[in-house]
Formats: sequence, C-alpha cells, structure tokens
Amino acid sequence: AEHDPNFVGEILVKGPIVMKGYYRNEEASQLAFDADGYFKTGDLGRLDERGNLHIAGRSKELIIRSGFNVYPPEVEGALNDHPDILHSAVLGRQNAQGNEDILAFIECAPGTSLCHRDLKKFLGDRLTAYKRPTHVAFINQMPAAASGKILKHQLQRLTGDVKPL
Repeated sequence: AEHDPNFVGEILVKGPIVMKGYYRNEEASQLAFDADGYFKTGDLGRLDERGNLHIAGRSKELIIRSGFNVYPPEVEGALNDHPDILHSAVLGRQNAQGNEDILAFIECAPGTSLCHRDLKKFLGDRLTAYKRPTHVAFINQMPAAASGKILKHQLQRLTGDVKPL
C-alpha cells in the first residue's frame, strides 16, 4: 500500500504474543487497546519507502509547538551532532500562552565551552524554527540509569535552571 514516509503515528501491535489485558484491571485494559483489538504501545513511528519501521519517540514525550509536532529524538539528534555535546535530552513544558516550550538539557564534553550564541547558530542550520529549543540548560552530568538511558523524569526538577536560547 502507498504511504507517506513522513507520516508519524502511534505503533499498534496485534498477535498471539501480545497480552490480552491487564490482570484484574478492566479499565486499564480498555484504554490500552483500540476497537479492533490492537495494543497501543505509546511509541511513535514512521514507515519508510521500503516498509521499514523507524521509531520517532514516545507519544507522552511529543511536544506540540505552534501547532506542529516536535519529536524529542529529532532535536536530540541535531544537538548531539555538535562535537562539544556528549549528551542531550529534550522535554516540553507548557507556557502561559498555551503553547509548549522546548527545553534542552546539554552535557558538554570535558574541557569544552559551548555558548548559547554558537549553539543557536549551529541549530539554525539543522532544525526548522519551530523545532529549535526555546530554552537550554548546560548541566555537569546527565542523570542516567546503569544501562546508560537518560532519566528524563529527573530532569523535570531542573526546569527552573533553563535559560532562553
């Protein structure tokens, strides 16, 4: 079937290896499945022209900025392309105007110094305006699990430290 390789949607799965529901929790089970019995994973993805699935992020992490969808992994990928950046994490935050600000937390490599002005110029060549972080915080060490996965929920308490970009 023909499809738009730029379309991102929620990944739904169905089959004999997928759970039938949550044990003794009918309400949660109904929310987890669509009307056709597909499990709603909460993951976002897109199919390329060859039918390969590419994960775009989590639906809970989706940022809506000026009416456009912004996927944190795309912004993080652009940030991580900078040679001075070791790790980055992107979160959304509601603002007073009813829009979402894009917050970027950045851990730079030891011995480097990246300023807001240089970062803004770097991202200007890589991301359209609505995808660029509106606020940035440079942090000494990204909170991470033993597996190396960045613990974004721990960054929520640092949102007061972000500065406009």
